Amino acid sequence: MAGVGAVRVTLRLADPAATAGLAQRIAAVARPGDVIALAGDLGSGKTAFARAFIRARSRADEDVPSPTFTLVQTYGGTGAGDGTEPVTIWHFDLYRLEAPGDAVELGIDEAFVDAISLIEWPDRLGALLPARSLVLTLAFDPAGGEDGRIATLAGDGSWRQRLGEVGVV
Repeated sequence: MAGVGAVRVTLRLADPAATAGLAQRIAAVARPGDVIALAGDLGSGKTAFARAFIRARSRADEDVPSPTFTLVQTYGGTGAGDGTEPVTIWHFDLYRLEAPGDAVELGIDEAFVDAISLIEWPDRLGALLPARSLVLTLAFDPAGGEDGRIATLAGDGSWRQRLGEVGVV
């Protein structure tokens, strides 16, 4: 991700609670039209991040199953706590997608307009992934034990400002 004001930051996450904390901070500054691309190997914490994000913007007890088989789930989210209007959150899992165009059948273009989109396996979208996306890559941390992760975030200038507001950068 290049460009004026672009952000790239790497964080160590000690455990699932730290991953959830990062999700909650990003959820606090996410707004309609945002696309958060969740990349990483199987089991790296993409769904755990999405679950914590959705619960931060809806209800703490929201049932958030992995959309591995349904491919997409939608949730009614609240505003960001700053007086903004409620926003729908679309959670996509594109692991089983065969071609980028198949995502259009899921309504992904609609989600990109006025919802917050959390997309697991964003590489399946190819050129359909918006350039303005915040790309969060989760990787196993060899020095962090079985629960440790390394999170790398990359986004444009608007993300630099917002991530700064919640102490991520």
